[in-house]
Amino acid sequence: MFKNYLKYHLLLLAFVVIAAICNLMIGSVRIPVLDIIDILTGNFSGKVSWEYIVLEYRLPKLIIACVVGMALSIAGMMMQTLFQNPMAEPYILGVSSGASLGVAICILGKSLFSATVQNYLTGNVAIILFALAGSTLVMLIILGISQRVRQIATLLIIGLMFSSFTSAFVNILAYFSTAEELKKFTFWSLGSLGNISWQQIGFIVPIILTTLSVSFLLNKPLNTLLMGEQYAKTMGLNIQKIKFFIILITCLLVAVCTAFVGPIAFLGLAVPHITRIVYKTTNHFQLFIGNIIIGALLLVVCDIICQLPGEQFILPINAVTSILGAPLVIYLMLRRSKIS
Repeated sequence: MFKNYLKYHLLLLAFVVIAAICNLMIGSVRIPVLDIIDILTGNFSGKVSWEYIVLEYRLPKLIIACVVGMALSIAGMMMQTLFQNPMAEPYILGVSSGASLGVAICILGKSLFSATVQNYLTGNVAIILFALAGSTLVMLIILGISQRVRQIATLLIIGLMFSSFTSAFVNILAYFSTAEELKKFTFWSLGSLGNISWQQIGFIVPIILTTLSVSFLLNKPLNTLLMGEQYAKTMGLNIQKIKFFIILITCLLVAVCTAFVGPIAFLGLAVPHITRIVYKTTNHFQLFIGNIIIGALLLVVCDIICQLPGEQFILPINAVTSILGAPLVIYLMLRRSKIS
């Protein structure tokens, strides 16, 4: 069966390579493709500034776009299967809201801390740590609740309630914040693939790739869950155990991605739909590979669009994913429902 889908895999991988090269070329400084290849192979003898731009800014940004695209797409696929809901997305459990609350406390709630502590809350590292702390706290709560509730719809409602609670708390902090603090928080909430160092890449990539490798083992249970929980039980599937691992992996992927790049909208919702239409299958073994490739491709393309205005300004990644994602999801849902 893998051979039947091999052409899709290879074609999409070719698109990923083309998009990756374009991503390294385009920006405030346009660098020719041959120079890009020389820089990546270590044979470049041209401008030192070009080499610095590619290796220290654009290449880390490209890598983080690929791994975040993979992570959110797989998380979205698992959530849509778990909840049997085509509108489910990675953020539906409220983990990203926990990250937003952590960042809000760091940026908007500085007055809650002493003057000495406030000096440590100005850097990017502090924002990442608070985002990780907030998302981890919500993840642990959701995991604990998932072992107590039997109806998966209940967990969905609880996740939405967490999102509402954290949003209300963020609004309270925003009400008492300065314009500068609000601006900084807004920039974070718009998402950014830039300003990622190689040290951060060394932390993010192993976690996400390891988690994705483990999630591949869930493809067979996910295929069984498509037939419904009752059927899965008759097949000997431990629903509570599988549900726990699906939620754990999703929360971990979302927590790491949101902490480092902010909440990326629509990607985890749109890509699973695109993959199902392209591959024309519900087999999660094929959808898993497809989501990884298409997720990486779509986020890299969105990042290219962000760079198109040139040297004057760069569009926020969330604006581009929302502009592309919202109409795309509507079109796909209409097409799937055969509504003219």
